[in-house]
Amino acid sequence: MRRPSLEVADIFHRHGAAWRAAQAGHLSLGQIKVMAASEACRTAALGGHVEACEACEACGHVRVAYNSCRNRHCPKCQGAAARDGLAAREADLLPVGYFHVVFTLPARLAAIAWHNKAVIYDLLFKAASETMLTIAADPKHLGARIGLTAVLHTWGSAMTHHPHVHMIVPGGGFSLDGKRWVACRPGFLLPVRVLARLFLSKLADAHAAGHLRFFGDHEGLSDRRAFASFLAPLHRTNWVVYAKPPFAGPEAVLAYLSRYTHRVAIANSRLISLDERGVAFRCKDYRRNGAERYQVMTLDAGEFIRRFLLHVLPKGFHRIRHYGLLASAGRKANILRARALLARPEPEADCTDTDKAGTAPTDTRPRCPCCGGRMIVLETFARGHQARAPPWTQTP
Repeated sequence: MRRPSLEVADIFHRHGAAWRAAQAGHLSLGQIKVMAASEACRTAALGGHVEACEACEACGHVRVAYNSCRNRHCPKCQGAAARDGLAAREADLLPVGYFHVVFTLPARLAAIAWHNKAVIYDLLFKAASETMLTIAADPKHLGARIGLTAVLHTWGSAMTHHPHVHMIVPGGGFSLDGKRWVACRPGFLLPVRVLARLFLSKLADAHAAGHLRFFGDHEGLSDRRAFASFLAPLHRTNWVVYAKPPFAGPEAVLAYLSRYTHRVAIANSRLISLDERGVAFRCKDYRRNGAERYQVMTLDAGEFIRRFLLHVLPKGFHRIRHYGLLASAGRKANILRARALLARPEPEADCTDTDKAGTAPTDTRPRCPCCGGRMIVLETFARGHQARAPPWTQTP
C-alpha cells in the first residue's frame, strides 16, 4: 500500500517533543504512549524483516518491511485491524435488513465526560443498548429479543470532543418465546425516546457512588444538589438520536463496518500539508449542504496534537461492544437459531483457510507487487537495528 505523503506521525516527529515539554504534567501516560507508538510505527525502531519474491531470478524484487506498533489509536495500524475483523463479522450477518442508529452525548455533558471517560462512555453504551433492548422487547413495539453491535466515536470531523455511539441493528429478533423470527416493519426500527431518562438516572447513581471527578469550573458539581441542578435542563432537552436509512443489504453493512469499527480521530488520507501556518486537513461542516460541506481546516500544530490526543481512550476500555443476541457468550448459537427461524442455511465454510482436503492452510504470504508471486522472508532484525544488504542483486 502506498504511503501517504503526510502522516500524523510526521506531525509528532516535527512538533511532538516541544509540545510535550510545554504540556509537562498535563498529559496522561496513555497519551504519551500513543505519541511514542505512532512515531515508531513501521520504522527501524520496532525492527522488521527483509522479504523477496520467491521467483528471485525472474523478478528479483526485494523490500524491507518494518513492524507495526499495533496501538489502537495509530492511523497506520487500524486499517489492517479492521480488515482482520471483517471475516468474523461477515459470518454473523443475517439475511435481513439492518438499521443504523446514532446516540449522541449532549454537549452539556461533554466537559465532564472528558475527565470521566471510562465512567460516562460506559454509561452511554449501557443506556443506549438497554434502551434498544427494552423497547424492542415491549409487545407494544416489536415484542422481540434483538441483537446489536455498538461502536464508540468521540470526535467530530474537526477532531473536537463529540462522543456518540453508532449502533448496527438487525431488523428483527426472536419472539419472546423463542419460537419464531419477528421482523421489523420496512424502514422502521424502534422509537427511542427513553434514552435520556435512563442515562441521567445511571449518571446520578454514578455521582452518588462517588465515581465521578470534577475539576476547574465544574468542581462545585461534587455537591449532590449542584449536580442535580446541572442535570435538570437535560431532562427537558431532546437528545440527538438519529436513525439513518436502512443499509442496502449485508454487503453495505460490511462496507460500513470496515470503515467505522477501527476508525481513529483522523485518517492520514485526510491530511493535506504541514508548514509554518500549521496542519491543513479535509473536514466536513455538517451544518452545510452540497459542495460547501467539504472544507479545508488549518490548525496550529500544537492544537492539532491536542485535539488528536483528546480521543485517547482509557487503558482496557472496549470501544466495540455486542449486545443481546450478538453478545459474545451466545452469539454463535443465536446466529444458527436465527438462520433456522429464517429458513436460511448456514453459509458454507470459507475455503481460503484450507486446501481441498481441508487439512493444510493455504499460502497466506503477501503477494509480490511486481509479478504477483509470493514473498519469502530472508532476514529478520531486532528493534533499533537496520537490515543487512540483500544477499543478491537483480539479474540484468
